[in-house]
Formats: sequence, structure tokens, C-alpha cells
Amino acid sequence: MNEFFKVYTYTPWDRLRSNQLAEVKLLSVKSFFNKYPIIEKEFFSDLFINLNKYQHYSQFETVRRIVGPNNEDYTISTWRFLWAFDTENRMYQFLVQKIEEDEEISQATLAALAPPELAKLFSTYKGKAIDRIFSLLNEPTKIKFLIFLNPKGKSIAEEAENIIKKKAKSEKLKYIQSLINQPNIKGQWFPTFELRCPSCNQLITRVGNYNIDFNKFICPYCGYKKEKKE
Repeated sequence: MNEFFKVYTYTPWDRLRSNQLAEVKLLSVKSFFNKYPIIEKEFFSDLFINLNKYQHYSQFETVRRIVGPNNEDYTISTWRFLWAFDTENRMYQFLVQKIEEDEEISQATLAALAPPELAKLFSTYKGKAIDRIFSLLNEPTKIKFLIFLNPKGKSIAEEAENIIKKKAKSEKLKYIQSLINQPNIKGQWFPTFELRCPSCNQLITRVGNYNIDFNKFICPYCGYKKEKKE
């Protein structure tokens, strides 16, 4: 059964004039491999040299969302999307995930690819096809153009989740404030530790020359007495 990843990205091929996200569908390599292949960091080292050296190699921050085969949303910080055409007008699309998040150049797992013809090639020739195609991508004379798409901020799914959390927190704070502003039957929501006379309800704040006896309470205002029972 075929499984697909979906990449939501702004479109550098129209010079980023559109604010609309394009959805690109790619076939998971687990559809024809037992595990995700590893792309070595040497490939990315050579790629970054080409990105800095050649005009037909370029990179942009445009990826806004990655959705997996089971409709799971991923944190996009480690994901990269590579899109290229060679001089024979063959298209290559690869979705990779960096293994070391904090490293600019890192090994990466090959998660998904397109078009279907490329999937058939990889399925038939396995590792040999991967080596050959990824070597081709770093041959400037054989590539018409290559764009390397990086994530742009947090994914739109993460942003939506944060908005929901902030809204819930704000509503909770508003609710607590409403409790403070709306006294209950006894006149207050929150308990007080002020000492008041149970008879005249006067606040006992003046100690003066009075001796404090924890076994006996005498109100200095009304003379009320209460002794603690042993």
C-alpha cells in the first residue's frame, strides 16, 4: 500500500509573489524500502558549495508544514525539501529530515520522493540508484536548476496549537479574575489570614502592650474572651 507525505510550501518558482501555500505530495520511501535510507553529510557539504557558487542552485525559507502518511503533523525545523530538474528535463523531488538538528550540515534520512518514475527506479536499483541520482544533483553541468527549501519559522500546525493554548490560558486568567471580582456569600472568594474578633468582627492589628497567649483570646475592643480547651 502506498503512503504519502505532504509538503506545504510557498512557491519560489513564481518569485514568491503568492501568499498561497502549494501542496506537494510525495511517496514515502517506506512504500518500497524496509527503512528510510541515510543520505551522508558529504552530499550536503557539496550541495552548500554549489548553492553559494552557482546561480541555478538556490535556497529559500518557504516550507510551512509537513504532514505524514497517517496525517500526523511534524515539527518542521529538521525537514528540507529538494526540487531539481536536470538538463534532460527530468524532475527530482526529495523530502529529507536532518539527523542532527543543531548542525547546519548533517546526515539526513530520505523520507519521501517524487515523481512515481523515480520511485520505480529506486525500488529496482536500491542503493545504486540513490548514489547515482544524488551524485547527479551535485553536478552543476547536468542540472538545469535546483532549489533547496528550508522551513520558515514554526509550522502552521504548531502556530495554531500555540494560539489555542494562549487563548485557553487567557480565558482561564479571565475566569480567575472574575472570581476575585465576584465575592461569595461570606464576602470573599479567597481565604484571609487576618485575625478578627468573632464577636464584634473588628480586625485585630494593634498589639501594643497586650500579651499574646495562644491558649486565651481577649478582644481589645469588646472584651470578648475565648479560652482554648485542653
